[in-house]
Amino acid sequence: MSMTMTQKILAAHAGLDQVQAGQLILADLDRVLGNDITSPVAIKEFEKMGAGGVYDKDKVTMVMDHFAPNKDIKAAEQCKLCREFCNEYEVTHFYDVGQMGIEHALLPEKGLVAAGDVVIGADSHTCTYGALGAFSTGVGSTDMACGMATGKAWFKVPSALRFRLHGKLRPYVSGKDVILHIIGMIGVDGALYKSMEFTGEGLASLTIYDRLTIANMAIEAGAKNGIFEVDEQTLAYLKERCDREPVIYKADEDAPYEKTYDIDLSEIHSTVSFPHLPENTRVIEEVGDVPIDQVVIGSCTNGQYKDMAEAAAILKGRKVAKGVRAIVIPATQDVYLKVVENGLAKIFVEAGCVVSTPTCGPCLGGYMGILAAGERAVSTTNRNFVGRMGHVSSEVYLASPAVAAASAVAGKIADPAEIMKEEI
Repeated sequence: MSMTMTQKILAAHAGLDQVQAGQLILADLDRVLGNDITSPVAIKEFEKMGAGGVYDKDKVTMVMDHFAPNKDIKAAEQCKLCREFCNEYEVTHFYDVGQMGIEHALLPEKGLVAAGDVVIGADSHTCTYGALGAFSTGVGSTDMACGMATGKAWFKVPSALRFRLHGKLRPYVSGKDVILHIIGMIGVDGALYKSMEFTGEGLASLTIYDRLTIANMAIEAGAKNGIFEVDEQTLAYLKERCDREPVIYKADEDAPYEKTYDIDLSEIHSTVSFPHLPENTRVIEEVGDVPIDQVVIGSCTNGQYKDMAEAAAILKGRKVAKGVRAIVIPATQDVYLKVVENGLAKIFVEAGCVVSTPTCGPCLGGYMGILAAGERAVSTTNRNFVGRMGHVSSEVYLASPAVAAASAVAGKIADPAEIMKEEI
């Protein structure tokens, strides 16, 4: 029986020769992840279960990233609960202030995910790790609790959509534009409980960081997971970071995909998602005159060094427009350090940006960039639902780091290619 990449990984972890879409399976887990919002709920359920300990102290991970450094007493109490739990059960991979980063950028950086893994996380954007050829998906805190205790999770095997990528991206276009283009094409429920599988010769032109961005936002199309075919780039990335051998699963030639989409990367333009759904996309040439109040460059979607560098290249020698607040958030301590060492922090500060410690902060309307009534933000984050970053009458426009930086300079949503033509 032919299988997709995802189906092969799930079959192997369930100890089965084959699986098919819709089948219920119990699979072994390679990693269980939680953050400072979802872990406290999981910990309480874990205690109710009467679990005597975690199934493997090296495979449970908690990252304090949403409200850390703590923004208030409740946030402090949540982090304290996680800290005490990880101390009690000697959890190896607990990341607090000074070591933490935004979870979905931190785990690949630390080499905690390898190709062929099955990963669950009590955060919807756990699908990020599909960029490395893993099956990873978001779950509820109760599932996280069970996973921590048993090292297993139930899944309904998803059907799949195939995205064959061709060509190369044009200047100032990145993985963010690719996934916004795809979500605009298929809709926020276009891949509902399906696997989005990416293949094709066009993969060679996408960096690992482009792929992490694309896989991260698979959930915004309703997908169970996003996954990329493993290639030389994947293996090189993993070799530098991971001490485990990757297990490579390639879809069969006649794998049962519900639909195949052929996408020419060279035809994708800078793309912006208008409020209040990621599917409300427009190419930059069709945006019109949209004045803004704030720009956020960062998040689990676009907080990597590549993203920082793309934004800095546009902001270098330029100034943030009067009346615009520009917030730059490197995703991890390592990214933050490179931003400082390579002079990007100087570029950002001289342009009029503020550079924050790693945090999810503004993405979920937590802190470090809340919007007031009627305000508009261009953000490199992944969601633009009503009230996502603050007041219910505020608006969030999703875009790439290049578009966000150009917009900060222009004071309105702007084409980075046009901004770069202007003399400094």
